[in-house]
Amino acid sequence: MAIPSHNVSECVDDDVVSNEPYTTTTSLRTICTASAHIITAVIGSGVLSLAWAIAQLGWIAGPAVMLLFSFVTYYTSSLLTDCYRTGDPVSGKRNYTYTDAVRSILGGYKVKACGLIQYLNLFGISIGYTIAASISMIFRSDMVALDRRCGHVIYLFGHRSWSWNRQVAATGTFKGSLTGISIGTVTQAQKIWRSLQAIGDIAFAYSFSVILIEIQDTVIKSPPEEAKTMKKATKLSVAVTTAFYMLCGCMGYASFGDFAPGNLLTGFGFFNPFWLLDIANAAIIIHLVGAYQVFCQPIFAFIEKWATQRWPESYFITKEFKIPVPGYRHPYKFNMFRLVWRTGFVMLTTVISMLLPFFNDVVGILGALGFWPLTVYFPVEMYIQQKKISKWSSRWICLKMLSMACLMISIVAGAGSIVGVVLDLKVYKPFKTTY
Repeated sequence: MAIPSHNVSECVDDDVVSNEPYTTTTSLRTICTASAHIITAVIGSGVLSLAWAIAQLGWIAGPAVMLLFSFVTYYTSSLLTDCYRTGDPVSGKRNYTYTDAVRSILGGYKVKACGLIQYLNLFGISIGYTIAASISMIFRSDMVALDRRCGHVIYLFGHRSWSWNRQVAATGTFKGSLTGISIGTVTQAQKIWRSLQAIGDIAFAYSFSVILIEIQDTVIKSPPEEAKTMKKATKLSVAVTTAFYMLCGCMGYASFGDFAPGNLLTGFGFFNPFWLLDIANAAIIIHLVGAYQVFCQPIFAFIEKWATQRWPESYFITKEFKIPVPGYRHPYKFNMFRLVWRTGFVMLTTVISMLLPFFNDVVGILGALGFWPLTVYFPVEMYIQQKKISKWSSRWICLKMLSMACLMISIVAGAGSIVGVVLDLKVYKPFKTTY
């Protein structure tokens, strides 16, 4: 998932629209472009734990929960698209970011609450990405001598899924059961907590609403109304993502059954072809290194802006040294505070990742933390306020019930993931990460 640091539309008046004549081809191209942005944002490290999540829930509940999250995400994202403009959907004030929409429509303490949750979520994601990238690096270091070729991550997942198809075809059976991992393989308590954690893992895989408005502002132009185009793009992207997730999750469970790995690329040990796993983990590392930078930028920007406003006279914080760079017109602006603070941040996330290298558990916690407030609560509340839905009307009641139901899902998913961390800590030796 990527969060644009800025948008070109910030430099354009709110009422300016595209000069390109509107045609069906233009609309289709825009929908496809927006869908590509969403798909690129949503498909990330969360896909690695889906086979394990399906294994905990079984053939009935697993796909059902995945479809449920896809529906809820699509519905609340559709509500959120209507909040891109405050007031009139055509000429109202544009909101460039998710936080801008919350500030413009809800205001008050909810803006601070939204910001706090967002930054906590980004901080947690940076830890989760560090864990995932580190595990892949450790796994790859044992295989790097086997092959050094390159490939495309989507192709690799597809190839792996096709290999699982062949494995299923060879045995003539689908592994797994209707209710998931059996009691005996795990205890009854573990079965319950793992099932709840699996819900958090699936929620994390679908988290993209927080960057939806940024994509809408960057990609979509009017006419027609931006919200209408974005709803079509969201429907397409959620459908494609769900199909991809079903392929990875279900075929992984069908191949490995109760022993489906917690990480698609490292959890099952060394299997042929070695070179494919080597390339796949290299692709994951490259993806996560870039994604880590993108997710950290909003945190860096917030802290550095706050520090500058808090201590405007500080030489250490505000002084920038211009360093000439050969071949470039503009010198590099070096700041001591940025160097120290960003280095400290990376060290902190790395130490935490080394102390808690539990990929599935951390993913579940992140999914639980971000799903209800960012994917459901704020979009629902903004939509109610934007559309002036009457209190206690049937629609108001349905929206509130949806929000409360998703809150309960987030609570139980978070509880399951926290219990998973506690159980893992009982047998875990610090700084002894294994895959």
